[in-house]
Amino acid sequence: MAHAQISKYLPPDINPTQAAIAYGCRALPKLNEELQSEDLLTRQKALMALYDLMHDPEHVYTAIRIGCLESLKALLKDTNDLVRIKTTEVLYIMATHNVGRDGFLEHDVIHALSFLLSDPQSACRENLHLAFKHLAQLPAGAKGIVNSSLIPSLVWKLQREEERIQELLLDTLAACLREDATEALASRAVPFLKEKLLSANSNIRSKAAQALTAVSIPLEGKNQVWQHDVIPILVHLLKDKEEEVQASAAGALMYVTVTTKGKYVALDTEAIRPLLELLHSSLSKARLNAIKVLTMLAEAPEGRKILQSHVPTFRALEEDTSAAVQRAAQIAVKVIEWKP
Repeated sequence: MAHAQISKYLPPDINPTQAAIAYGCRALPKLNEELQSEDLLTRQKALMALYDLMHDPEHVYTAIRIGCLESLKALLKDTNDLVRIKTTEVLYIMATHNVGRDGFLEHDVIHALSFLLSDPQSACRENLHLAFKHLAQLPAGAKGIVNSSLIPSLVWKLQREEERIQELLLDTLAACLREDATEALASRAVPFLKEKLLSANSNIRSKAAQALTAVSIPLEGKNQVWQHDVIPILVHLLKDKEEEVQASAAGALMYVTVTTKGKYVALDTEAIRPLLELLHSSLSKARLNAIKVLTMLAEAPEGRKILQSHVPTFRALEEDTSAAVQRAAQIAVKVIEWKP
């Protein structure tokens, strides 16, 4: 005769570290209540469950509507390390969705996150910077970070963070500086970015050049780049072993050579030869940036004289697979062949 026996093991599909999710429309309200619980384990389990749900933008919308962002902001001050780490992780996932980024701006989440810039847990800081990076992809998000007066802090942190976090910082700075570089220029961003151009990490070299491109949009940025002797380093990076670094360096030179001083510093450091070599790069953006820099240099009589013998190379690029490269090559030919 069979006997009933209760197993001492949990069912195979039950996760003991995650809160049980209520059915249907009750799921998120219940989790929001548990986020506010005084019991540490309850808060931790609720965060684990919420993290899984936030990959769906519909759930993100509902979570924001019922007040989950306010609960998460409160948890950023929690004394428990795991709670803060999982809270920043949930917020980072929410920031990957447009509705989440809008929610950040409406509920002032940027300010709440800024208090964790010096958190002792590197995972917490990494999640924070992932959230900022995604938020900055939205122009309004980049402006929100700038308006929160966080740029000086981000520039300062660039010198002290771990390399993987430095990469995220550079992405955020590049997006924010395209909106407004004023605070960055006043915070010695150019010398700090110059140092990052010399990093052994190719991703950091490339992203630092991209941030310099953004900081060089205003005239003051262009002036600071040549004043701090950054142009010779950018010219050297045109010969970097990584094509992405080459393309980013050419992109920065494209802006700094707009000024007469920038043009002549680039000519004095013999930028034309590596730029001509870059015209044969497999990356269309590298070819495009190189053509634009050479066009800038051709505006100087000395540069135009050197480039006149290379007009056939630009003519060939008028048949490039990239329409942008074709147009840039046509403009370059006109500038090089111009006669006063």
